[in-house]
Amino acid sequence: MPTQDPSLLIWILGFAVFGSVLSLAAGAGYLLLPARLREHTVAHLISFATGTLLGVTFMDLLPEALEYQRGDGPEGVMTTVLAGIFLFFLLEKALIWRHAHHVDQHGHAMHHEKAAGPLVLVGDTFHNFLDGVLLTAVFVSDVELGIVAGLAMITHEIPQELGDFAIMLNSGFSRARTFLWNGVSSLAMVFGALLAWWQLPLLERYLAHVIAFTAASFIYIAVADLIPSLHRGVKLRETVAQVTLIVAGIALIALFHAH
Repeated sequence: MPTQDPSLLIWILGFAVFGSVLSLAAGAGYLLLPARLREHTVAHLISFATGTLLGVTFMDLLPEALEYQRGDGPEGVMTTVLAGIFLFFLLEKALIWRHAHHVDQHGHAMHHEKAAGPLVLVGDTFHNFLDGVLLTAVFVSDVELGIVAGLAMITHEIPQELGDFAIMLNSGFSRARTFLWNGVSSLAMVFGALLAWWQLPLLERYLAHVIAFTAASFIYIAVADLIPSLHRGVKLRETVAQVTLIVAGIALIALFHAH
């Protein structure tokens, strides 16, 4: 690849580290709330997280993947999404087998929600890595656009991180483990930015499939894990709150995407 201005790398890493620290700080603030308040808000955050995951997938990730794959048609991207959903099904099945301590009269595991935490951690790690790659790509093409894109990434990471924290707590993670593993996941953004800086031509060759796999993970988490857990709330008031927050999550991503 052409030689790049080393000062760009400082900008890129600065945005990557700042975004990671800020989103973790927001999550840490949530963890410090009283247990009763967290229990009261977890269902609302899961609803909001469902909206943000679906919004990011269908308004950002899939269009981006199709744009990168434009020359070869959409089949490759869609095949990767399909393969990713199937892979996450197998991964969740393995996690359910590991955590299934109780079964119902039909022999079905009663700890389906336990798998959502590890799955969202895997998906978010890929997403953070992708954000780092895209941040580098945008900065290399245009510094001003890179600054705008970096601010948008940071702003949209905060509500998503809160949703991730809520999902992991609901899956049985302790507060310490939730914070620790999200911190590790956040480092993927820095790693993605550095790897893209050194190997941008190579990553660009497979970037459409990396994006598609990330989209598959978010689709699976939202549809297979989060939405079924929301169906437990059958009262009209709970349903209205769920729908409102899902729409709010989608609308927030649409707002960022529009800018």
